[in-house]
Amino acid sequence: MARRNDLRPLVKLRSSAGTGYTYVTRKNRRNDPERLTLRKFDPIARRHVEFKETR
Repeated sequence: MARRNDLRPLVKLRSSAGTGYTYVTRKNRRNDPERLTLRKFDPIARRHVEFKETR
């Protein structure tokens, strides 16, 4: 049975470097109602870049 929780949905984080690399994570919708932006490592660009939430 899959874990379904509407308070912590799965979100895709896409690289702003244009490489197409994505991370998949969960976010707390109550604490972060707007789109999530995290600075993470992009192995294709080989540097840290901003990853923005896509829907």
